[in-house]
Amino acid sequence: MFDPVQLRTFLAVAQTLSFTQAAQRLGVQQSTVSQHVRKLEAAAGRRLFARDTHGVELTEDGEAMLGFARTILEANERATDFFAGTRLRGRLRFGASEDFVLTRLPEVLEGFRRDHPEVDLELTVELSGTLHERLAAGRLDLVLAKRRPEDGRGRLIWRDKLVWIGSERLRLDPQRPVPLVLFPQPALTRARALQALEAQGREWRIACTSGSLNGLIAATRAGLGVMAHSLGMIPPGLVRVGARAGLPDLGGVDFVLVHGRPDAPASRPAEALAAAILAGGDRLHLP
Repeated sequence: MFDPVQLRTFLAVAQTLSFTQAAQRLGVQQSTVSQHVRKLEAAAGRRLFARDTHGVELTEDGEAMLGFARTILEANERATDFFAGTRLRGRLRFGASEDFVLTRLPEVLEGFRRDHPEVDLELTVELSGTLHERLAAGRLDLVLAKRRPEDGRGRLIWRDKLVWIGSERLRLDPQRPVPLVLFPQPALTRARALQALEAQGREWRIACTSGSLNGLIAATRAGLGVMAHSLGMIPPGLVRVGARAGLPDLGGVDFVLVHGRPDAPASRPAEALAAAILAGGDRLHLP
């Protein structure tokens, strides 16, 4: 028998690759996170994480445990809801950033709809900055998006690197401005890309702007330019631009869940969907 509490802790570490960030997400001490992981590894008889001074990585057995942990927690939640005899109802306005268009987020939402058929789910797909604005205005109940470095709100789903990506055939001329493929304002990746290039003193030009991720991907595949994108979500047909191009480092990026007002009518459905997303966070990366 695997303890659900330990499994939730395992998922938090696996998704953030940080014992410190997992502790902050769960609201416990880091020593408690370490204890839960040790106990789960003892129960499994396998090592789930490789830890050194550089960070935390999943072992092969840890990768296998991801699927089992998610399945066990989802089944446990369904059983709890069934025997509690309280079915969630109401309208839930959920916003997800364009970053998740190509991921398996639809599988997570399908599972939520199956478990909570009386919740009317309204999905808004937009830029992260726009979603945060709509949440603040009370027009959304829950948001899954990137957050700005200075913004401490939200529960961390995972931390990733922002990198430059482009077509395999693209060759940048160091003597000419960097051609950029960008989301419009107030996109966080747009701001980060322009700030990094300005700080480096590198000239740039905007080759394509689109509010659609699919539009940006098409332009980048066509070789129009490079775009800033999450390392764990690089779309098929595009590659990370190598160091030889001399482009500046873009730093890290946090993907978070942010709730609306705690006293809102949709607070309970929002918490249920948040739990489903946290349990299935590994589905939100591209293979």
